[in-house]
Amino acid sequence: MRALRRLIQGRILLLTICAAGIGGTFQFGYNLSVINAPTSYIQAFTNETWQARTGEPLPDHLVLLMWSLIVSLYPLGGLFGALLAGPLAITLGRKKSLLVNNIFVVSAAILFGFSRKAGSFEMIMLGRLLVGVNAGVSMNIQPMYLGESAPKELRGAVAMSSAIFTALGIVMGQVVGLRELLGGPQAWPLLLASSLVPGALQLASLPLLPESPRYLLIDCGDTEACLAALRQLRGSGDLAGELEELEEERAACQGCRARRPWELFQHRALRRQVTSLVVLGSAMELCGNDSVYAYASSVFRKAGVPEAKIQYAIIGTGSCELLTAVVSSSFPWTLYLAMACIFAFILSFGIGPAGVTGILATELFDQMARPAACMVCGALMWIMLFLVGLGFPFIMEALSHYLYVPFLGVCVCGAIYTGLFLPETKGKTFQEISEELHRLNFPRRAQGPTWRSLEVIQSTEL
Repeated sequence: MRALRRLIQGRILLLTICAAGIGGTFQFGYNLSVINAPTSYIQAFTNETWQARTGEPLPDHLVLLMWSLIVSLYPLGGLFGALLAGPLAITLGRKKSLLVNNIFVVSAAILFGFSRKAGSFEMIMLGRLLVGVNAGVSMNIQPMYLGESAPKELRGAVAMSSAIFTALGIVMGQVVGLRELLGGPQAWPLLLASSLVPGALQLASLPLLPESPRYLLIDCGDTEACLAALRQLRGSGDLAGELEELEEERAACQGCRARRPWELFQHRALRRQVTSLVVLGSAMELCGNDSVYAYASSVFRKAGVPEAKIQYAIIGTGSCELLTAVVSSSFPWTLYLAMACIFAFILSFGIGPAGVTGILATELFDQMARPAACMVCGALMWIMLFLVGLGFPFIMEALSHYLYVPFLGVCVCGAIYTGLFLPETKGKTFQEISEELHRLNFPRRAQGPTWRSLEVIQSTEL
């Protein structure tokens, strides 16, 4: 009977992971890659629409610019979403924020679905901006929600599921974008609007699952709701140890309000955490990996892959993630080497930066600083993604086969910093991580943190 209860509770945690992921980072990966398949159709539609309005076609360089804007409005929306995520996480809670976030997906799907009938490429741009806002919110709140809901021995694995759903979304976006499915010249509005499906799945499943126990106890001061959420996630047995850990963190946060994003840069006690967040968050996007998904067809075309095979090669990029790539020379076999290097580059990205960087804000910061840290991390990520996405086609034109040489330097610098300065968090409670970081930030002091007080915080403000 006890084994059956454990199995049921394990399933509830798994369902929580899936419900948060399918409408969360899955959407990020899906909308990152789904735009690649209809590249030529959207460019032609933009040109035709402009010609119908003005009587003259757009010059080639302006077509390229309009296309790069459509791609880059996605990370720009992500930046807005990242800035919105902190206030949402505090005022609505982690779970409700993920649910409300689907408003942006529904609005974007309507714009995409009717864009061709309306003869408006501006609707595509606005839709890309809105799905970017959705991704920006979910990329910050989902790891926070899952990291706060998982037991400490599973926290790393559960938080890493965000990267798994991102990769799954990328692959699904590439598969659905095949010409045999929704990647044809007539179906591309439906392809872009198909992001509505995972949003609907989250809206149907997530309301049945619990809120973050940490949020309920530390932010809301609701012990009964916290205990009910823990029982739903863990079962009724042996919750004393975890409750004790939560109470310790609650005591450490007494008398404190939620940090504002700019305050993170002013406190010496957060110096190591903020530096790690800025360096690794920037390196994750400046390595150029995510731009491969949006511009994969152009990269493979440059590498010499036959046109008919490009869409299948693109699916390969979503199935891998690691190492760095320098593309091609004049030998015939180098087009296959280029493809293998891109696969290896993406494979390495998924094993390392994509999985680990997303949970840094959850593990390195306490409950009072966590929402603000997620805002800083998200804002950095989306700004860098916007800049790289906007400049990628022009860098590719300028450097050709040496496209990834600048990104190689970023990868090396990020690896060096990780090896020398990032502390290990595996198997540690949030309080233990906080104490270790305090020792690193104040190496000459023996005493612990000094932010304790007698006042119990019932809610927090950003």
